[in-house]
Amino acid sequence: MLGSHELAEDAVQEAYIGLWRAAARYDSARGPVRSWLLGIVRNRSIDILRRVGVDERRRITIAGFEDRFAESEETETDLIRREEAARVQTALATLPPDQRRVLELAYYGGWTQAEIAKQFDMPLGTVKSRVRLGLEKLRSALDEVAPAAG
Repeated sequence: MLGSHELAEDAVQEAYIGLWRAAARYDSARGPVRSWLLGIVRNRSIDILRRVGVDERRRITIAGFEDRFAESEETETDLIRREEAARVQTALATLPPDQRRVLELAYYGGWTQAEIAKQFDMPLGTVKSRVRLGLEKLRSALDEVAPAAG
């Protein structure tokens, strides 16, 4: 299902951890333990496939940006975009790691807030708060590193 021995091992390991934590939820009336365990492994495998898909989209996006910047002729618009990107990266570096991570996943990785919450096992409200606070701090940081108007 995963196309990789290593990913399959990760899915099984995550399933066993989940099984250990959720053993009290097993109901023998709903079926044998084997079926329950296989269902958990299947769900973990789907989660991994989604993660890998997001990583692949991120790599494609980054490769697209690199291709654009590798072009020999740089327009004024490209130069402005590059300067803006550098300003944003500088401002992002000033944020606390938890806020920076959710902003990067949301805006560069294309993750939804719900996906971030599920992936990192945190409440959705926490993710939303980190995004809001991170954007406020990012706005302030960008104002500080804004180029002098001339």
